[in-house]
Amino acid sequence: MIEAFTEFFANLGDNLRLLLELMPVLLKGSGITIIVVAGAMLFGLVFGLPLSVLQVYGPRPLRWLVSIYVWFFRGTPILVLLYLIFFGLFWMLNFHFNEVLAVILIMGMTSTAYQSQIFRGSLQAIAPGQLKGARSLGMSDFQAIRFIILPQALRISIPGWSNEYSIILKDSALAYAVGCKEIMSYAKGLAIANGNLALAIYILAGIIYLIITIIGLWALRRLQSRVRIPGYSHA
Repeated sequence: MIEAFTEFFANLGDNLRLLLELMPVLLKGSGITIIVVAGAMLFGLVFGLPLSVLQVYGPRPLRWLVSIYVWFFRGTPILVLLYLIFFGLFWMLNFHFNEVLAVILIMGMTSTAYQSQIFRGSLQAIAPGQLKGARSLGMSDFQAIRFIILPQALRISIPGWSNEYSIILKDSALAYAVGCKEIMSYAKGLAIANGNLALAIYILAGIIYLIITIIGLWALRRLQSRVRIPGYSHA
C-alpha cells in the first residue's frame, strides 16, 4: 500500500487529471445506485407498512407468517439473497428481469422485513388508549389505524427509516455481483483498466457513497423536523 501511495504522488498531476476524466463514469454509476436505493426503500415502505399493521393488530396466524418472513430476510445476507433469487429462483421460474429491476426487487424484499419492524415499533409507541378512544367515537379499527394511528407512527419512524436508508445504500454496493452497473461495478472496471490508480478509484467511489449518504440523511432530518410530533421526538 505504501508503494501505491508513493507511485500515486510521484505523478500527482497526471493522476489527478486522469481521475477527473474517470469521474463521469463513476457518476453514471451513482445514478443507478440512487435508483436502486430509492426503489428498494419505496418497495419496503409499500409492503413493510401493511406487514407491521398485521404484526401489531392482525390475527395470530398472520402474525406468525409475517414473523417467518421477517426472520428469513433479516437473517440471510443480502449477497446470498442476490445469488439465491437472481441466479436460482428467477432462472427456475424462467423470469427475465433487468438487473436493476431485479436488485430493486430483491433488496426491496429485504427492506420490507426491516421496515416492517421499524413501523411495528412506531405503532406500539402509540398509546393504546387512542385506538380505544377512536372506537368509542364510532370508528372501525381500520379507520382508526388509517386516520389516527398511522399518521403518528409514520412521523416517529423517520429516525429508524434514516438508518434503513444508510444500510440499503451500503448494501447496494453488492449489486455488482449480479451485473448491475452501479458505482462499485464501474469502479471495479476502472480499477482493472487503470491498475496504478486502483486505490484512488476506490477511495473516490467511497467519497461518492459518503456524499449520497450525507445528502439523504440531511433530507430525512429536514423531513423529521417538519412533521415531528411534540412529545414523541426531539426538536
